[in-house]
Amino acid sequence: MLFDDFGCFSQIPDSRALVHLQFRRFAGCPVCDQHLHSVAQRHSELVAASVHEVVVFHSTADDLLRFAEDLPFAVVADPGMKLYREFGVEHSISALANPRAWVPILRGVFRSFHAIVRNRQHVPSMNPAGGRFGLPADFLIAPNGQVLACKYGSHAYDQWTVDEVLSLARLNTVGWQSRGQSPETTWNQKR
Repeated sequence: MLFDDFGCFSQIPDSRALVHLQFRRFAGCPVCDQHLHSVAQRHSELVAASVHEVVVFHSTADDLLRFAEDLPFAVVADPGMKLYREFGVEHSISALANPRAWVPILRGVFRSFHAIVRNRQHVPSMNPAGGRFGLPADFLIAPNGQVLACKYGSHAYDQWTVDEVLSLARLNTVGWQSRGQSPETTWNQKR
């Protein structure tokens, strides 16, 4: 069980849904912000597909509260990076140095700068908890706790898109939905 920054808890695993557990960088990260707003825009599709979003940042709860208040899913502070270590999520200079990250970084910085100038977003910390070189990671977790799929990013913008999450959810729920079974029954039978 994880508590988000608003005092609500997220059950992982969730007995009623798949969990898309995302590991992001730091509160106010322009690249993370850009990605999470794209997820928020399609949150209803994820809910309809029985996907429960939980996002972890290596930031303090105070830092996250300034940036996550408009997100429609659980956001968890992990400044000590305990969950990052548990799931094997790493840091690397390639988070920013990989050329495939440069265009998304520039887009994210431009988007954030525009929001900051219009007083719609806070300025992120110049020295965020956990540093600036965190790599993203995504996990799709079944109701029984089994990790069904995972992706360890090789740079700051290397994560699953909403379409990829929905596709993975369909692949991993088609069996129990077509037979009228709950995910718990199907996954427990596979054990």
